[in-house]
Amino acid sequence: MAKVLILVDHASGKVAKTAGELATFAKRAGDCVGLILAPEGQSQALSEQLSNTVIGQVIAVESNDFAKHGQGCILDAITQVVEKVKPDAILIPSTSAGKEIAGRLAIRLNSGVITDAIDFASDLSATQSIFGGSFTVSSKVSSGIPVITIRPSAIEAEVGSSAPAFEKVDVLISEKGKLVTITDSKPAVKGGRPELTEAKVVISGGRGTNGDFKPVEALADLLGAAVGASRAATDAGWYPHTHQVGQTGKTVSPQLYLACGISGAIQHRAGMQTSKTIVAINKDPEAPIFDVADFGVVGDLFAVLPQVGQAISAKRA
Repeated sequence: MAKVLILVDHASGKVAKTAGELATFAKRAGDCVGLILAPEGQSQALSEQLSNTVIGQVIAVESNDFAKHGQGCILDAITQVVEKVKPDAILIPSTSAGKEIAGRLAIRLNSGVITDAIDFASDLSATQSIFGGSFTVSSKVSSGIPVITIRPSAIEAEVGSSAPAFEKVDVLISEKGKLVTITDSKPAVKGGRPELTEAKVVISGGRGTNGDFKPVEALADLLGAAVGASRAATDAGWYPHTHQVGQTGKTVSPQLYLACGISGAIQHRAGMQTSKTIVAINKDPEAPIFDVADFGVVGDLFAVLPQVGQAISAKRA
């Protein structure tokens, strides 16, 4: 039975969700060990948030140097924990920070790295969606400990029955790991809607909105969904670039993706094609988005979305 180490991401504030998803994948291979890198005095509280996951053991490293010196310190800590745990694979959330950690960690461990995986199997192989979603491939690291980043929302987290065992360990941060000093940082301003890459439901608008995202936002608020946008919409200044879904934007894998007025260029499909269910609304019946959609509505989004909202409200009532 293999042992899989997962890096617990607490920066997003959704500790149980992201760690629970990675743990669900890890359990396919064997035992799951969670690694928490936290400021002094905070690891126990973070570990308690993992009580409903299938993580069997939590190893915590506390240091204020993580926030002060960044990735160098983080890599020192992970490397030493890997030496202690001796895992057969390492899973990391596929965020911008996670992918940087994965690449640098693989170099330190003289291992291979796989990024943006959407699935993980018991034989430690990973599945990726590549070339704009045109192909799905299975890959396996042939040398060293596989380091794999997995997209958020790629799986529904399994609920655990007991709290994981907790162990705090000490590590030695090298002077080389402290070469960078972070003097200031500001968290991204967040609205009331879910984070785009974390949401279970994403409703995106494109060129067909003509710059009016009100119907898209109204339905998103009704469903508790995140709002996305195509590159055409963000380039036109209709919606912030931080909400762009696609090859040059964010990659999402929600349970439900609703594309409104989006033609479905390959660059956009690359960022959403791994969604569990895709629904497209477009006036053009020949729009490429219908090629990847599970359900399609040929119609004007300004007529369709209000009807959808009314039907959902009536059903709830």
